[in-house]
Amino acid sequence: MAQRASAGIRAAKRTEGIVYAVRDIVALAQETAKTGKEMLYLNIGDPNKFDFETPPHLIEAVIKALRDNQNGYSPSSGIASALEAIEAEAARNGIRNILDVFVTSGGSEAIEICLSALVERGEGVLIPYPGYPLYEAVLAKLEAQPEPYYLDEENGWQPDIEDIRRKIGPKTRAIVLINPNNPTGAVYAEGALREILQLARSRGLVVFADEIYDKMILDGKKHVSIASLDPDAPVITFNGLSKGFLAPGWRIGWGVVSGRQAELKGYDAAVNKILRARLCASHPMQHAIKPALEGQKAFLQSTIKKLRRRRDITFEMLNAEGISCVRPEAAFYAFPKLDIPVPDEAFVKDMIRETGVVAVHGSGFGEKPGTKHLRAVFLPQEHQLRKAYASLLEFLRKRRA
Repeated sequence: MAQRASAGIRAAKRTEGIVYAVRDIVALAQETAKTGKEMLYLNIGDPNKFDFETPPHLIEAVIKALRDNQNGYSPSSGIASALEAIEAEAARNGIRNILDVFVTSGGSEAIEICLSALVERGEGVLIPYPGYPLYEAVLAKLEAQPEPYYLDEENGWQPDIEDIRRKIGPKTRAIVLINPNNPTGAVYAEGALREILQLARSRGLVVFADEIYDKMILDGKKHVSIASLDPDAPVITFNGLSKGFLAPGWRIGWGVVSGRQAELKGYDAAVNKILRARLCASHPMQHAIKPALEGQKAFLQSTIKKLRRRRDITFEMLNAEGISCVRPEAAFYAFPKLDIPVPDEAFVKDMIRETGVVAVHGSGFGEKPGTKHLRAVFLPQEHQLRKAYASLLEFLRKRRA
């Protein structure tokens, strides 16, 4: 009997909405590099691709764990020394009513687990525009709805509280805060955080507080953990070793659950079901958490010094004709506005092909309708940054002529 020709394996519809601009742009950059063009990368927030190195005392802790045969499974929530160190760090940040702590494969796994344990199909989560695209990707997989709220560029990229208030609907379950923010580098004011907490409490929302860049404050401005402002508010605080401790490839993150036990007990139990089902995060790498949080942090001073200088170059050069940039206060990102006649995605892709300067289009992070941006990562050394920005500005000048 003749076999019928296969139409191919059908992919799940839930994957159709998954877009991840940060990584999706890499394919185009790789194609361009094959032409022999010099490439200048402003696209990936990986410090270790540049002149930043993981602190030696963290490496030594992992090596010791490996040699001590700490190579089997760990408890699903993480090893005791790591959990104790994370809880103590959260307490130092002012977080009280800590109900649970768990270690995950990067902060992104913590976020995905917590969203999966909370949101049903068709329900919504408030996410910032601009913001990190992971949240939209996970919500697409869950067949849930991202409900964007805007950050106010005219107010230093602070959250627009009234927009948040308007966007809360009957199916909204949570609000995401990325503070310090990726991609803008903004640090949120305490007053804005208090207003958001009040909204969340009054509407029965969980707050997801993504604070992965809290060690990278560039100008001495105080970072406030939103969970510290109300011990009864249901907050999940995410952090990890990736950014502040310069170990993104280790994939070690964590979550801290705080608030009223009566309100969070069932939800936290669901989170732990998923934690147990996926076994554990990398066991040897977890042994770096305690020395990271409790050991010397002199490396942070040199890291911030370099980033501050590179931020200043970025702010200086990316405020010119056709481009304007709010001064980043933390992390290593800038999100300049473009005055261009074409969509920012088309502009960025043409820039990569013609100049070798690789950035990510602002629409990949979400932006107000009618505005156009790009995200620039200012991790490269100063001479590379200046060269990349000079090429970007020349390309912009030609496109606007």
